[in-house]
Amino acid sequence: MCGRFAFFSLTPEDLTAFGVVPGDIGLKPRYNIAPTQQAVVVPNLEPRRLESFRWGLLPGWAKDLKIGSRLINARAETLSEKPSFREAYRKRRCLVPADGFFEWKDTGDGKVPYFVRLKTERPFALAGLWESYQQKGESPLLTFTIITTRPNELLSPIHQRMPVILPVAAYDRWLDPHQVSSEDLGQLLVPYSAREMTAYPVSARVNSPSNDDQDVIRIVLEEDLR
Repeated sequence: MCGRFAFFSLTPEDLTAFGVVPGDIGLKPRYNIAPTQQAVVVPNLEPRRLESFRWGLLPGWAKDLKIGSRLINARAETLSEKPSFREAYRKRRCLVPADGFFEWKDTGDGKVPYFVRLKTERPFALAGLWESYQQKGESPLLTFTIITTRPNELLSPIHQRMPVILPVAAYDRWLDPHQVSSEDLGQLLVPYSAREMTAYPVSARVNSPSNDDQDVIRIVLEEDLR
């Protein structure tokens, strides 16, 4: 699964890589984004823009907001089957900008958090789905989930799943509202090249969402965490 991620590259050059013009949504560097918090996404709407959505998908039929905390991830293999994701997969897809994400490795003596990012240290886009949820008499609540797939060679010793990282060339295809073929879209939902990624252990400070600073992604020797 993907339970935490970071997005802190906020220069105009960084943001235009996603095909958007920076908007006034109170952007600030985030090093420890946790479920149910607000995060930046690029939904498949025109004009393409950055939006602030809540992490944890709420389907239109949801009766309880708590459902969102259980739908922070969506398995790529079953998107077309699961009622929670099926309609959003066809119609409401998004990019989730990130500089990296966290996974926890079970060492036998406890779980060690790892920060995973591209070797270039450039931001990238995770594949996501979004929904607009509205209770009677209230404003719409915009939410999203991150799609996961099997791990690549780098991630497999750390965790049994990884988020789908989309190559830049696939952004337009993923956001195309006319692209509804599960077969075509499914070709994008594969593990990213391990050769282009790196992972290193970080402090257990990431376990607390209140710790949202640059020290959260600082490398720590794994033996020092035991």
